[in-house]
Amino acid sequence: MITYVAITEGIQVSVRPLYLADETNLMEKRFVFGYFVRIENHTSEEVQLLRRQWFIYDGHGRCREVEGRGVVGKQPIIQPGGAHEYGSYCVLPTFEGAMEGFYLMERPNGERFRVAIPRFTLRAAAN
Repeated sequence: MITYVAITEGIQVSVRPLYLADETNLMEKRFVFGYFVRIENHTSEEVQLLRRQWFIYDGHGRCREVEGRGVVGKQPIIQPGGAHEYGSYCVLPTFEGAMEGFYLMERPNGERFRVAIPRFTLRAAAN
């Protein structure tokens, strides 16, 4: 499994995508992909993840934007040297696509900044 990594201002985001063959329905053109995210805080102060913004591309080049509060219902506070992990999934109408995006983080002093989520490839049967 390939791991994609991006580092922004001391925050490292690693993503591992996975094709979910058992959830996929070829006849309905419903391809399901899971992904596991690890967010590591390599700074000297805690940060809180407030929002996410995803750009999801299918094999036809169409882009769908998903934005919202936190990740999987949480707005985790990540301590210095700590990490937060979660898994999620996406459904595409094509056997290939990609995802990328940003997290909006906040420091204890109220300063907000965006952290890049690396662009990663989604490909059926690529496990």
